[in-house]
Amino acid sequence: MTLPLKGQTASGAETFSGKATGYVDGAGTIELTSSKGRKCTGTFVYVTKRNGEGTFTCQDGKSGDFKFVSTGLRGTGSGTIAGELFTFTFG
Repeated sequence: MTLPLKGQTASGAETFSGKATGYVDGAGTIELTSSKGRKCTGTFVYVTKRNGEGTFTCQDGKSGDFKFVSTGLRGTGSGTIAGELFTFTFG
C-alpha cells in the first residue's frame, strides 16, 4: 500500500512531500522531496502492529532516523535530519 506523506522541520524552514509504501511483511520504503530540492529515500519496519521506525539518506549526504504510529491507513511520526527535528503525517 502506498500513501502520501507530508512533513516539515521544527523550524518550519523546510517542508517535505512524498510517499510511503508498506508491504505485507511489515517492511516498507519512503521517498521524500523537500521544498529546498533535497531528495531522500529510506526504509522502515513495523516493530509492533501500530509502531514502526526507519532510516533515510538524502542525495546531499545528510541522513536521519524516524519513528511513527500508524492506524493502517494513516499516521504520524517524527525524527531527525542532520540533527534537526522534523514531523510528518501520512495517509
